[in-house]
Amino acid sequence: MAEFLTRIQVEGTAAIIRNRSRYQPTVGIILGSGLNDVANAVQNADVIPTSQIPHWPTSTVPGHKGRLLLGRLEGKVVLVLQGRTHFYEGYNMDQITLPVRVMHILGIRTLILTNAAGGINPSFHTGDLMLIKDHINLPGMAGANPLRGPNDASFGPRFPDMTEPYDAQLRQIAHDQARAAGFETREGVYAFVAGPSFETPAELRYLHGIGADAVGMSTAPEVVVARHAGMRVLGISTITNMAKLHPEVGDVTSHEEVLEVGQQVLPRLTALLHGVIRHLPTAVDEAETA
Repeated sequence: MAEFLTRIQVEGTAAIIRNRSRYQPTVGIILGSGLNDVANAVQNADVIPTSQIPHWPTSTVPGHKGRLLLGRLEGKVVLVLQGRTHFYEGYNMDQITLPVRVMHILGIRTLILTNAAGGINPSFHTGDLMLIKDHINLPGMAGANPLRGPNDASFGPRFPDMTEPYDAQLRQIAHDQARAAGFETREGVYAFVAGPSFETPAELRYLHGIGADAVGMSTAPEVVVARHAGMRVLGISTITNMAKLHPEVGDVTSHEEVLEVGQQVLPRLTALLHGVIRHLPTAVDEAETA
């Protein structure tokens, strides 16, 4: 497969989805590890296996189902991706961010991303929900930026501004809705690392030193592409484990632990997403297509 997908290929992928659904979504949701069950609340959903969509990368990670659901959630028409793909699976940046490009072509202008992350900030606890206010894209800073290569101006500018990658108004809505549901949300900086190995103690101490509050293996590339296209972004990290900056003998981190905590957090995350989507400002009328 070529390193860079063309506009024609992305539009063709979007056309397949459009032709297989009754809906015209305006809100996109990408679910992280262990968080697939959030999609169960989508009403009257059209379900499309991603294996049936041309050019769409297939997730190989436990906890990622590989399905698109288009339907209604809290009065909005949403597209939910169960099963993101990651750089460490062997895909290039163009492939792992294809879903965001497709969402934009489908008319989605608000993107909500969730992920499982390790907590670096010592005030955090396992099970916390952190609203992402900024990120540190380490692979991107080292050359693996999803906008590398020829720029298609129909998607966005050659040099997009990243002063506010995560929308402040959406974060405030999320904070308010969490309080209304009876819990508090954290806020912080997310560090993106390539994976799949978990971080060493020295790497974690470095990330803490440069201002990271949590660390994970996704999200930042998708956000770069979304902001390139002018989409509004809300990022939510589930703190599934506390990073071991100074581990004791026998301390280990496992993907199974990540999935287990993800399940425990689901009720709060689901309540938060419902509240946010219910209170999203609506720029256009959202309706089913004929």
